[in-house]
This record gives sequence, C-alpha cells and structure tokens, in this order.
Amino acid sequence: KNNEKTSNKVARVSPYLSIITSNVNGLNAPVKRHRLANSVKKQDSSIYCLQEPHFTCKDTHRLRTKGWKEMFHANGNWKRAGVTIYKSDKIDFKTKTIRRDKEGSYIMIKESTP
Repeated sequence: KNNEKTSNKVARVSPYLSIITSNVNGLNAPVKRHRLANSVKKQDSSIYCLQEPHFTCKDTHRLRTKGWKEMFHANGNWKRAGVTIYKSDKIDFKTKTIRRDKEGSYIMIKESTP
C-alpha cells in the first residue's frame, strides 16, 4: 500500500519540464502578439522564453496570455532588446529570487518546488 500511495502521487505531477525559447524580434504589432499567443497555447510548454520583444516597461501588459500565471520581464526604457519569461499554470514552482539588468539583456529566476 505504501508503494501505491507514492505511485499515485507521482502520476499527478508530470516528471517533464518543457522549455521553449524564441527570438521574436519585436512584438509591437497586434498581429504578431496574437500569433505568439496562439503559438504559446499550441506548444503546451512549461516555460516559454522570449528574446527581443522590443517593449518598454509600461507596454509589458500587452503580453498577458491566458493559462500563464506569471511573466517576468527585463526591459530597458527604449523599444529594443528585452527578455520575457512565461511560467505556465501547470507547473507548481515557487519563485525565490529574480535578477535582471536595467538594459533588458538578461533575467535569471531561481525557483523551487513546494
């Protein structure tokens, strides 16, 4: 019985973590943002990383996508460069630390399992 409990617990949590990264080369056009949102939903990954969304900090709300509970951004004050990381609702990680640079070149996130 003890092994049964363990195996049932494991069956509920996926042992796989899927990470996709894309250089989107700007998402200021609504058509590109819509295509990206559809692509994110179809890929069904755990984490989706975007390079060069070309957004300023005040524009990042335009990247909200249903099914992705958290987004992390590193953007400068101009519309170039930048990185964004989406975290799916399906994974249960807790954010510990976030480090990013002011120019929007990188973002590092330390996560842990509950």
